[in-house]
Amino acid sequence: MSDATAKQLALRALEQLPEDATLEDAMERLYLLEKIERGRADIREGRVVAHEDVVARFGPR
Repeated sequence: MSDATAKQLALRALEQLPEDATLEDAMERLYLLEKIERGRADIREGRVVAHEDVVARFGPR
């Protein structure tokens, strides 16, 4: 993602919601963005597990 601030990301996400969106819709969108940003931070910091390791631990579905 870009070097946008958290506020800029939030405003952009909220502007993309439909006009009839509820506050709950807005909160869900912001919560999703937070989870995505946390995941990206984990990747940058090397806090990842290889797919093969997950399959080996939990088995195929």
